[in-house]
Amino acid sequence: MTIPNISDISVQMFITVFFFLLIIAPLFSLGALRLFQSRKKAGLTLMGAGVVAYVIFMIVVNLVT
Repeated sequence: MTIPNISDISVQMFITVFFFLLIIAPLFSLGALRLFQSRKKAGLTLMGAGVVAYVIFMIVVNLVT
């Protein structure tokens, strides 16, 4: 296993990905948790918010690159 070379990634791209991962991943995991707790409305709302955050993320990434 080698250390990956991340020198080609710009600082703006790194920060953008970092912040959006802090938003998207918890939304999906909390949504799954709520679905397992039989709280369908809350779970689907969180999953939907995760999808919306992902779409916004893709738009922002296309603007940054």
